Amino acid sequence: MAALGWLTPRRRSATARSVLAGEASAEAARKSTQEHPEPAGAGREPEFPVLGDDRAAAFFDLDNTVMQGAALFHFGRGLYKRKFFETRELARFAWQQAWFRLAGVEDPEHMQEARDSALSIVKGHRVAELETIGEEIYDEYMADRIWPGTRALAQAHLDAGQKVWLVTAAPVEIAQVIARRLGLTGALGTVAESVDGVYTGRLVGEPLHGPAKAEAVRALAAAEGLDLSRCAAYSDSHNDIPMLSLVGHPYAINPDTKLRRHARDKDWRLRDYRTGRKAAKVGIPAAAGVGAVAGGTAAAIALSRRRR
Repeated sequence: MAALGWLTPRRRSATARSVLAGEASAEAARKSTQEHPEPAGAGREPEFPVLGDDRAAAFFDLDNTVMQGAALFHFGRGLYKRKFFETRELARFAWQQAWFRLAGVEDPEHMQEARDSALSIVKGHRVAELETIGEEIYDEYMADRIWPGTRALAQAHLDAGQKVWLVTAAPVEIAQVIARRLGLTGALGTVAESVDGVYTGRLVGEPLHGPAKAEAVRALAAAEGLDLSRCAAYSDSHNDIPMLSLVGHPYAINPDTKLRRHARDKDWRLRDYRTGRKAAKVGIPAAAGVGAVAGGTAAAIALSRRRR
C-alpha cells in the first residue's frame, strides 16, 4: 500500500477497496478448494497449456465468457421466484441492467443505488440458505447456458494438471457453485460480510470488478506460488483488461468492441463462440454484461463467507 502515496485521497481510497475486495475473494476461493477438492480432468487434449506445469493456472471471467448472459440476472430470477423481493424491485434491477448494457458505461450513482437495494434483500438471511438456493438456481437457469467452447478451454488446463478459477463480480458462493458443477478448481467472487452465518447487508471492500479482479488474481497467485507469466486469463469485457494484462496468455472470448480492438492491438488470442448474428451485436449486449453485473444489480445480491 506504500506505493499509493502519490494518488489523491479519493483515488487512494478506491484502490484500497479494490485491494481489499481482491484479497477477500482470494481468501474465500482458497478456503473453498480446501473444502471441495478439485475433480480429475476428463481426458481432453490441451490446446496450449504445458503438461505438468504446476506454476501455471487459468482464470476465467464468468458472464458471456463461460456462460451466456449474466449469472446474477438468473440468480435474481431464482430469488424472485422464492419471494425474496417484490415485482417492483425486479423491474428496477432489469432496468438497471438494460441501462448498463446499452450505455456501456458505469454511473457511480446507479451502481451505489443498485448495490444498496440488492444487499438489503439478503440482509438477515443465513449463508447456508443462500448456498442451497444457489445449487437449485444453477440447475434451473444456468446449466444449459454454458458455452461449450469455453468449457473445452477450461478442461484443457485441467487436463494439463493446472488449476482453473472463475473470476467474477457474482457473489462468491454462487461462483463457487458454478465452478464446482463445471469441475473447476474454485472461484473468486464478490465477498459480502456475514456474522455468525448471517448476512449483514455490507460488502467486504467492493464488487469484484475491473481492478479488483486483477488484485484478486494477483493475491491468489502469490498465495498459490503461481508464475503469472505462465498463466492464462479469459474474458469478454474491456473492463477485464487489467486482469488479462497480468498474465502471459490473455484470451478475448466473445469480446466486446473495445476488448476486440485492444486484443488485436496487443496480438492477444481471440475466440468467438456466438452465432454470426449475435457476434455482430458485440458492441451492445455482450460488451456490458460484466459491467452491468459488477456495477449494479448483481454485485449486490452478494453473499459471502464470514470475514472477521
